[in-house]
Amino acid sequence: MNYCGVISVVLTALPVIACGSSTLPSLDEGVVTSVLVSADSIELAPGETTQLSVIVSDQSGSPLTDATVRWTSDAEDVAVVSSSGLVEGISEGMTRIHAQVGVLTATVSVLVARAEIFDPPAATECANAPPEWLWCDDFEKDRLGSYFEYIAAQGAFARAAAVGLEGSSGMKARWEAGQVGAGSLHLAVGRSPDTYRRSVAAIDRDLQTLYWRLYLRNEPGWVGGGGGKLSRAFIFHSPDNWGQAMIAHVWSGGGDRSENLLLDPASGTDEAGNVLTSTYNDFANLRWLGVGVSETRVFAAAEVGAWQCIEAQVSLNAAGAADGVFRLWINDRLEAEQTQLNWVGSYSDFGLNAVYVENYWNEGSPRTQERYFDNFVVSTERIGCLGG
Repeated sequence: MNYCGVISVVLTALPVIACGSSTLPSLDEGVVTSVLVSADSIELAPGETTQLSVIVSDQSGSPLTDATVRWTSDAEDVAVVSSSGLVEGISEGMTRIHAQVGVLTATVSVLVARAEIFDPPAATECANAPPEWLWCDDFEKDRLGSYFEYIAAQGAFARAAAVGLEGSSGMKARWEAGQVGAGSLHLAVGRSPDTYRRSVAAIDRDLQTLYWRLYLRNEPGWVGGGGGKLSRAFIFHSPDNWGQAMIAHVWSGGGDRSENLLLDPASGTDEAGNVLTSTYNDFANLRWLGVGVSETRVFAAAEVGAWQCIEAQVSLNAAGAADGVFRLWINDRLEAEQTQLNWVGSYSDFGLNAVYVENYWNEGSPRTQERYFDNFVVSTERIGCLGG
């Protein structure tokens, strides 16, 4: 259960309904200026209960103890709420619980899901990592110092208890309304062109294939699609200006693809392998190789609130051949695949040497909201999902 403490919520004016508990006969309704609820979102298993509470205040901030609160659920087949604010999960799904005082309403998002989803326990995965895994971070230990860059965005992106799989530790990213950047993790593997981008594994190898997997969960009620960047793999070729010989973007689209994940591969070389890029994100000199779109709408209302296991694969082309691949799995299902890619022509100075996990919203988040990451793995072989 995600119990967040007492917080302020957006107050929505509703018409007064002429029925017993929705009016305040003992109060001047104009005195009530705020309704605070004890959680912004909760998670329950079917049959599990949790108690919500409300603080009603007047214009001076003083609590009004005799206010009548009317509790309702949008979907009583998912979760029900008693007249005292006791919420019970009924069946898997999502709904909203409302606490109405006069014309003011506070709303709580509710996710009802099975308590046991993953096997083996998520928190033990890194302790049992196979040899082909170059990196594993389940965030049970503080490994943030091993990333060559950890961008906390003034605390917007932070390791936190009880936000990960099965109630374990994870990474929490929080956007305020209008915020663009909410932090990132930058990991180096393989041979690097400089000492700043320090590699955590395979430091003398020019890696030709990488798999990386992360678990992603958007909080219940998430809106706005994917926002932009999620994850990328690179070949950094320059020690000075961070030029990239290729970029394997896994990000969300725009328009009618804003709720999907996209594979959007780009080359920093010409078809022969001559490097064209000279700076970081040198988009004007990238050679774009086509887009693959996931079938699952990861950021749609039907999916948010649930954990998604997202895995990608990059295999570079052989020198002078167009036989590279880029693949995307969601929950162990292959959902997008691009083959016959000429990633880098005959370029061979460096191999794959960086993977990013990012929180970057191109247009700014439409409201304050959070998402969570757990069990980030980088490997030279297929990883798969927990329990898969």
